[in-house]
Amino acid sequence: MNNKERLALAEWAMKTAQKKGADEAKVSISNGREIEIQFRDRKLENLKESTSNSLSLTIYANKRYSGHSTSDLRKDSLEKFIEEGVLATKYLSEDEFRTLPDPKLYPTKKDLNLDICDEKYNVITSDERKRLAKDIEEVALAQSNKIISAECGYGDGYFETVQVHSNGFMGERVSTYFSAGASVTVKDDNGGRPEDWYWGSGRYFDEIPKPEVLGKEAVTRALRKIGQSKIDSGNYDVVVENRSGGRLLGMLSSPMRARSLQQKSSFLEGMLGKKIASEKLTLIDDPFIKRGMGSRLFDDEGVATRKKTVIDKGILKEYYVDTYYGKKLEMEPNCGSPTNILFELGDKSAEEIIKSVKKGIFVTGFIGGNSNSTTGDFSFGLVGLLIENGELVKPVNELNISGNGKEFWNTLVQVGNDPYPYSSWKIPAFHFEQANISGK
Repeated sequence: MNNKERLALAEWAMKTAQKKGADEAKVSISNGREIEIQFRDRKLENLKESTSNSLSLTIYANKRYSGHSTSDLRKDSLEKFIEEGVLATKYLSEDEFRTLPDPKLYPTKKDLNLDICDEKYNVITSDERKRLAKDIEEVALAQSNKIISAECGYGDGYFETVQVHSNGFMGERVSTYFSAGASVTVKDDNGGRPEDWYWGSGRYFDEIPKPEVLGKEAVTRALRKIGQSKIDSGNYDVVVENRSGGRLLGMLSSPMRARSLQQKSSFLEGMLGKKIASEKLTLIDDPFIKRGMGSRLFDDEGVATRKKTVIDKGILKEYYVDTYYGKKLEMEPNCGSPTNILFELGDKSAEEIIKSVKKGIFVTGFIGGNSNSTTGDFSFGLVGLLIENGELVKPVNELNISGNGKEFWNTLVQVGNDPYPYSSWKIPAFHFEQANISGK
C-alpha cells in the first residue's frame, strides 16, 4: 500500500466514523520498517527486523473523546472497529475542550521539502549493515588491551504516514533515520568497570560517522574514566559537555508546556516576557531545517509548525501550547512540543572554555536524579573530570549537582560554539558558575 492508497483509506475511515455517529474524526495510517544489528565478542548477538502497519482513529462525539488503533486494515474489519469505537465513546464523560484544531491553524504550504527521507534507503543491503556494525567493533577492540567488552550496533528505519481530519486537514510524511555506534567497558586496576559510548545518527546514511571515528571515540571516552574517585563537596564551576546538556534543559522544557501550566505544575507559570535565565541563553525552535531530526511541517494534531524564539537572551518568549490545554488556558495553539532546537552560540569550544576555569568539573554525563517542574528544584548524579587551573586533572564520579532552575540558569556565563550534531537538540557546551556539588 502506497501513501495515495493510504490517504484514500483514511478518508473512507473518517467518513465512516461520521456516518456511525461521530461529530468529528481524525485518522492516521502509518507503515514502518526498522532494522537493528548488534555485535558483541565478535559475534552477531542481535539481528532484528520489524515492519508495522497501523491505523489510529480519534473520535469526537457529543462532547466526548476517545482514541483507538488497529493493525487490521481490511475494510470489513475496520467498519466494525469504527462502529464499536463510536459506540464506546458515547459512554465516556463529557469534555467540552476536546475538539479538532481550528482549521486556520493547519499548514497552508505543504510542498516545502525538508529532505528528511534518504531515497537510497532500500538500496542498502543487509550485508552492508552487518559489515558496518562489525567494523565498528573491530576498530574498538583494537584500541586497548583494557577492554572487557564492546557492544557495537547499527539501526535504521523507514516510515510513511498519512493523516486526515474531518474539518479539512490532510497531510503526509515520509522519513528515514540511521544510527550506529559503540558502548565499551574497560578494566580499572582498582576493581572498577568504567564504561562509555559514542553513537552518531542522521536522516541520511552518509551522515553516520565512519567506524574509525565511532569505535575510537567510544574507547577513548571509557579509558579516561579509569581511576574515577569522589572529590570534596563544595561550589565548583561546571562545564557541561554538549551531548549531556539535554538533562539540564529538561528542567525547562516540561514547565514550558501548556499541560504543566494548566495543572499548576510549572515554576514558569506567569513568566512569559520575564527573565528566567542568563542573557547568554537564547533558544530557537526551527522546524524547517533540511535533514533535521525534528523537522516537520505540522505536529501530531495537524497544527502548522513555525520557527520561533522560545527564550531570547534569558527572556521567556513562548510556551508550547497544544489544542486541548490551549482551549483550557484560552491560549492559541502553536505546536505543543519542540522540533529542532538551536542556540545562540558563543565563540569558544568546550576545550577553550575549560582553559578559563580555575576550579571546576567538566561534566560528561548525568546519572539518575530528578527535577520538580512545580518548584524548579533539581538533583542529578554526574560523572566527569576535575578541572584545576584550566587543565583536566582526573576523572570523578559519585557526585551530585543540585539547585533550583530559577537561580541555576541565571549562573550560565558561557555558551560553546560546538552544537551536538546527532540530535534534534543542537546543544552546545554550557559553563555555569559556582554550582552546588555534593561529593565526599
